[in-house]
Amino acid sequence: MSSSEPLSGATTRWRLDLAYDGSSFFGFAEQPHVDTVLGALRVAMAKTLRLSTPFSLVGAGRTDSGVHAFAQVVHVDLPEPLYGNDRGDPAARLMKSLNAQLARRVVVRHARRVDSDFHARFSATWRAYRYLVIESADPPLALNSSLAWNVAGPLDLDAMNEAAAMVVGTHDFGSFCRRRAGDVSGDPQLRCVISAAWRRIEDTWMITPAGSPALRFDIRANAFCHQMVRSLTSVMVQIGQQNAPISLMSERLERPDRAFLPAPAPPGALALVGVGYPELAGGPSGFVS
Repeated sequence: MSSSEPLSGATTRWRLDLAYDGSSFFGFAEQPHVDTVLGALRVAMAKTLRLSTPFSLVGAGRTDSGVHAFAQVVHVDLPEPLYGNDRGDPAARLMKSLNAQLARRVVVRHARRVDSDFHARFSATWRAYRYLVIESADPPLALNSSLAWNVAGPLDLDAMNEAAAMVVGTHDFGSFCRRRAGDVSGDPQLRCVISAAWRRIEDTWMITPAGSPALRFDIRANAFCHQMVRSLTSVMVQIGQQNAPISLMSERLERPDRAFLPAPAPPGALALVGVGYPELAGGPSGFVS
């Protein structure tokens, strides 16, 4: 979640709330030789503030390649004062400068000073994701792949919500988590899901040419493991298509095993829509109903 060593000298901790289109990035976390969200932010920040000393960027959570965010949160320690003797609003100036450098691939929605004990990852009490599904037998436009997952209907919404209700609570999500490279611990993937539900929404933006029926999956948890939301989504869609029994969900929660489960749902339909923080830390990012 972080890289490099912190700046030396007097610093102030800043919280940045970000939105980004994940389709052009190889994920959120910095990786060598590829374009990532944190990498782009680091370049923009170093250029904007003329920072030659390494500095640490810490995010609330990682999003995979192709996944979007409307409410990601990052903290960074920056020199104090930020702009010398400039008496203007440093937060507004920082946002304007960063957004000009980032050219709308990443947008800094809010910038604020926070206490030094604020931590984008460890101060967060929950994360919320949204997944969009278009229920249609028609071939999808290429545009759709970055907005929603086009699947053959009809989908049984009641069955999908019955399966979603099973994931609420603390479970070992090992069946639905892809272990990251180098992780051979075999430890249980315990996560606490606070809420999970599907609902039908109107395709008022005409994402599909025919305005096909759309479904939205909302899930909130204390934390998520790698590909957890996409893996849960793909199983629930199979249940909705009556290609898998509802009992598959409870069986794999009780006995973690990824064997013979469908591939994770495509990343382009997934977005991080909120991260929970106490009011003293600026409150939640995004808007989560």
